[in-house]
Amino acid sequence: MNIEDFYNYCLKKPFVEETFPFDKTTLVFKVKNKMFALCDIDQFDFINLKCDPERAIAIREEYQGIQPGYHMSKTHWNSVYPNQDVPDQLIFELIDHSYALIVQSLPKKERFEL
Repeated sequence: MNIEDFYNYCLKKPFVEETFPFDKTTLVFKVKNKMFALCDIDQFDFINLKCDPERAIAIREEYQGIQPGYHMSKTHWNSVYPNQDVPDQLIFELIDHSYALIVQSLPKKERFEL
């Protein structure tokens, strides 16, 4: 996966905005002001994605390219290395999963706006 595919896929989701809240190279995708994906745009060596804790453990055991989230909650976030053994289709699925977890955590009123 390359950064263009990642970028375009994230932006296709409803109510997603791209931000740079930390520095000039850390791209953060948010839905309703809550992060669901982030990466370094200069290096694009990994993507941080939110994940259900049980699923996170299972996929970390299956793929070397999925590790506990770098600079994130190790329980709820994974760092996914797109240039290792993780298939692109799984990365797209994990982006969907991360987005869905954030949407589910929103107040009911905000979910209905989506």
